[in-house]
Parts: sequence; structure tokens; C-alpha cells
Amino acid sequence: MAQGSAPPPPNGPSIQGLLGEALRETNDLARKEIALFRAEMASNLRSLIIGLACMAASAVFAVVALIVLIGAFVKWLATIVGSEWLSALIVGGVLLVVAVGLALWARSALSLSTLAPTRTTRQVRQDARALSERVSG
Repeated sequence: MAQGSAPPPPNGPSIQGLLGEALRETNDLARKEIALFRAEMASNLRSLIIGLACMAASAVFAVVALIVLIGAFVKWLATIVGSEWLSALIVGGVLLVVAVGLALWARSALSLSTLAPTRTTRQVRQDARALSERVSG
């Protein structure tokens, strides 16, 4: 027998003692799991915020780059056309046509008739018809 350890009870540990110990260990485990969950979620939230900030910054830089490129294209076209205002009008007109085309396409893609679940509706009607036929005959 080791020094300083109490001898085991003659009949072994009691059921109440074992249940109490199991409950304590389960409680400790649950507390540790919750602490791990909180730490992991805090880390994930930090990563999400950093990612969103980087996406926003990249969008700003992309818009600025697009403006600079459009300005350069207007100046290049001015050397060909011979007039800066006419080249700006041409570039602006082309960009307006592209914007209107994209808006019309987006409107048709986002219409309620396009978003409606037509296949599911058709399948539900077929299933209802089949069920009513089985019930009636």
C-alpha cells in the first residue's frame, strides 16, 4: 500500500459516490466544452470581421482602379477622335448601355415568376392527383 493513501472501502466505492463523481466530471467537462466553444467562436468572429474588412477594402480599390482605367480609356480615345468631350460622351454612353442591359437582365432574373418553384409545384400537383385517384378508386 502506498503511503498517505486511504485504504479502499471494504465493499468498493458506493453507487452514490460513483454517481456524484460522474456528475461532477460531466459538469466540469460541459464547462470546459463551453469555454472552448466561446474561445473558438471569438476567434472565428475575428477572422470573419477581418475577412469582411478586406473584402470591403478590395471593393473600394477595385472601384478606384475602374475609374482610373475609364479615365485612361477616355484620354486614349480622345487622341483617336480628336476631342476629349466626345470621347467621354462615347465611353459614358457605352457604359450606360451596359448598365441598362445588366439592370434589365437582373430584373428578369429576379422576377417572381422566375423565382417560383415551378418543378416543385408541378410535382405536388401530380402527387395530389395520384393520391386523390387512389383514394377515390
